[in-house]
Amino acid sequence: MAAFKPDWPLTLYYDGECPLCVREIRMFRRRKADDRLQLVDISNPATSPLPGRSRQAMLDCLHARFADQQLVTGIDATYWSYRAVGLGWLVRPLRWRWARPLWQATYRGFCRLRPGLARLIPMPTEERCGSDQCAIKRDKVE
Repeated sequence: MAAFKPDWPLTLYYDGECPLCVREIRMFRRRKADDRLQLVDISNPATSPLPGRSRQAMLDCLHARFADQQLVTGIDATYWSYRAVGLGWLVRPLRWRWARPLWQATYRGFCRLRPGLARLIPMPTEERCGSDQCAIKRDKVE
């Protein structure tokens, strides 16, 4: 079997309303890998979901797409996004064939727990308001 050769850049669709996700995205941005990783906030109503996918499905499970339109989800999206920013060594165990069932089950469990965990973790303030998604509109009082 031939090794997969990624067609960069990878577009990662993330949940911008999730504090856990936002922290990871901030780390990716600090790595400055724009030529290999593009980030799209799927929680933004102006962002269209991928063809054949609902916004909710994309919020429930990580999705990423290579330049050649190959789609990867779940632990594979995690693996390739870390590879894109030069941190592939951190997620190398996700590629161990014998451990994939364990990682996939762990990921599914994490996805079920993520909404509750996200409520416990504060959103980074500067990120939440950085794109005017939470701008406060005030009526002029005279």
